[in-house]
Amino acid sequence: MSTADIGGFHRIVGERRAAVIEAEAPVSAAPSEGPAWSNVKAPDARSQQNAAVAVTNGRRALKVFLANPNALFGTGFLALVIVVAFLAPILYPDDPLSMVGRPFLWPGQNAAFPLGTDSLGRDVLAGILHGSRISLFVGLTATGLGLTFGVLVGSVAGYFGGWVDDVLVRLIEIFQTLPSFVLLVVLVAIAQPSATTVTLAIAVISWPTVARLTRAEFRAIREKDFIMAARSLGYGHMRIIFREILPNALPPIIVTSSVMVATAILMESALSFMGLGDPNVVSWGSMIGTGRELVRTAWYLTALPGLAIVFTVLALNLIGDGLNDALNPRFSQDR
Repeated sequence: MSTADIGGFHRIVGERRAAVIEAEAPVSAAPSEGPAWSNVKAPDARSQQNAAVAVTNGRRALKVFLANPNALFGTGFLALVIVVAFLAPILYPDDPLSMVGRPFLWPGQNAAFPLGTDSLGRDVLAGILHGSRISLFVGLTATGLGLTFGVLVGSVAGYFGGWVDDVLVRLIEIFQTLPSFVLLVVLVAIAQPSATTVTLAIAVISWPTVARLTRAEFRAIREKDFIMAARSLGYGHMRIIFREILPNALPPIIVTSSVMVATAILMESALSFMGLGDPNVVSWGSMIGTGRELVRTAWYLTALPGLAIVFTVLALNLIGDGLNDALNPRFSQDR
């Protein structure tokens, strides 16, 4: 091979090497110009995105909830009941159990008693307004206590597992084996009937449902990648439970809480109807129980407080359905 051929060969090889280097140059650019790190499930990597994602999901859930007419009706009626409960002592400052008029005044018969009077001359409207205070107090307080204890037990059982899970599950099963209402009647009958006793008894029979739901959610979430990343970064158990897992498990718990409030109101009304409620206060259940013997002659004594219970419970169930549609990721994605 001549010297000219060898020189041409080296020139061609040099040109091809230069072309290859130029083609590969964009790939070897500085890391700052490349794509963002794709592992966004680690707590540090997703810290900047959590706020935006939470705001977006919250706005979407609120939009879905406000677009539901049934949920809006339930929210409006429940707000009305709350306002009425706050205004009851102002509108009717006297004892609603006091006799203030002639017995068996029908609704509209006397302007001073718009909803009439019962067999003892007590104002029915005053009883309904003051009864809303007892129903809301028992429903909200019992639900709050049941949620607190149920979430604590369910989170510990679902997160740690093992023998801790076995012991707590056995405890839950003991309470769920007994019929709920029978256990409620026994607890109230043993103690002195009062609003506080009824509230605590309802909370005792309500927490196992929340505990099982929370345990199931924690068992499903604890194996996620971002929980593994939190553990690898040295996060403590309390921080992982309350800041990483619990916020992701809240949607079904929130939906369940609305149903628990409705159930607590029904249970309190049933106890008062049976004469196991607080005798010193008026409630919707006690009003129905007092007027049950006069259904044929004065049906309004049972119908009016009964309608108050029906619409309040219906409003809470409608709110629960609306929250389920708004907080359920599957329904949210469909919308």
